[in-house]
Amino acid sequence: MLTLTPIPHFPHIQPGDDVARLLLDALRQAAIGLEAGDVIVIAQKVISKAEGCFVNLADVEPSAEAVELAAATAKDPRLVELILQESEAVSRYKRGVLVTRHRLGFTSANAGIDRSNVAQADDAEMVLLLPPNPDHSAAVIQHALEAAYGVSVGVVITDSHGRPFRLGTVGVAIGVAGIPALWDRRGEADLYGYRLQHTEVGIADEVAAAASLLMGQAAEGQPVVLLRGLRLTAPPGKAADLIRPKSMDMYR
Repeated sequence: MLTLTPIPHFPHIQPGDDVARLLLDALRQAAIGLEAGDVIVIAQKVISKAEGCFVNLADVEPSAEAVELAAATAKDPRLVELILQESEAVSRYKRGVLVTRHRLGFTSANAGIDRSNVAQADDAEMVLLLPPNPDHSAAVIQHALEAAYGVSVGVVITDSHGRPFRLGTVGVAIGVAGIPALWDRRGEADLYGYRLQHTEVGIADEVAAAASLLMGQAAEGQPVVLLRGLRLTAPPGKAADLIRPKSMDMYR
């Protein structure tokens, strides 16, 4: 049986915080032990805040390209400059919308830069960037958990993304360690003996989306979720495995 449990007692994160240590403290305080196969799902903002991915818009000098794009999208030129710095290319834009291909490979609005649940000082306009290497961040936490409990576990870092052709955001994996990100089931038989030809499951995205139901998007204050009961035989991977190669992208 698959279960999802929010981890209580997890504090508000400050730059420089050791997420793994805080997570271990929260697990012990809640008397929750980890078992082999458990997956800890962590909201991206926890990682970004701990790694100090804050930028004060007052410190940003927009380029000519950012000023031009800001006029077309009705966005703050300083924010647009950060979006461009975090991106490989602009995918689509119109008034109020700027979608880019992020340096990590995925396509998202505003390069994942966010102001929600970011504390603001009186003299600052703070925004939060995505972590520079979330796969590495997930691996560091995974290793600490395994060292503490002596069992194999997985870690998924999740962010909320929109999707082409569908409304609403869903949780997706931007960092993965200890579990497969992409589960290749090609060649397996279905109920009627048919051999699957094209079935690759974005298992890490499914884990992220499930945990996001408990995390919420506003003031829920539940940024860490334990998922238990997932049994996977595929080898561990990373979130980068989920990025569709450009040669296979029919829409870009």
